[in-house]
Amino acid sequence: MNIFEKIVAGKAQCNKVLENDDYLAFYDIAPKARVHILAIPKVCVKDLQSASPDVLKGLCEFTKEVAQTVGLDKTGYRVLTNIGEDANQEVPYLHFHILGGENLKALGF
Repeated sequence: MNIFEKIVAGKAQCNKVLENDDYLAFYDIAPKARVHILAIPKVCVKDLQSASPDVLKGLCEFTKEVAQTVGLDKTGYRVLTNIGEDANQEVPYLHFHILGGENLKALGF
């Protein structure tokens, strides 16, 4: 069981931002920007390549809600996902990184 599966199952803690029946968002424990949130489906999907259109549509809509919840929709934000080893995907579980809260160009993004 990977860390995201443990979080969804309630066996590991996270600093939640937003949650509904199908998706969960929480702050990254090793942030790369002032605001760095991870959004995940509650069903385990390995990566974007493995995800159904319905899961992706729901995750995109949820990501917009997360951005609104923390005010990133007003200033701008970046959404990124890693797919596979060459992209440095550390956890084999679909997750979107939501980055913002500062000028990301200054961070080299």
